[in-house]
Amino acid sequence: MKLCTVLGSTVSTIKHPCYGGRKLLVVQPLSLAMEPEGPSFLATDAVGAGAGETVLVCEEGRSAMLVFERPDRTPLRSAVVAIVDHVDLDTGRGPVRHAFSGAPARPKPGRRGG
Repeated sequence: MKLCTVLGSTVSTIKHPCYGGRKLLVVQPLSLAMEPEGPSFLATDAVGAGAGETVLVCEEGRSAMLVFERPDRTPLRSAVVAIVDHVDLDTGRGPVRHAFSGAPARPKPGRRGG
């Protein structure tokens, strides 16, 4: 899994049927210092994430496919599987918390997961 930030979404009028009704998000991997690291890529959204949110992305094809209803027929490599509220790290110089919102996350209408 990778910790990423959502840069935005894509729009496609012609696509494989399994992508119908699903958002394809542009995500940017993050280092443990929460800095951009490596190239951005596309991930299918399974949780209703939006631009600017910090997310967990499963990037192992078969595992990413299992997130959706018909994993045997879902051609994808990466899936957004969680929206991150905060990350707690022990850096050896004391604990560090990276919080991504001031209040506990509440599901937006239509979001799945929990």
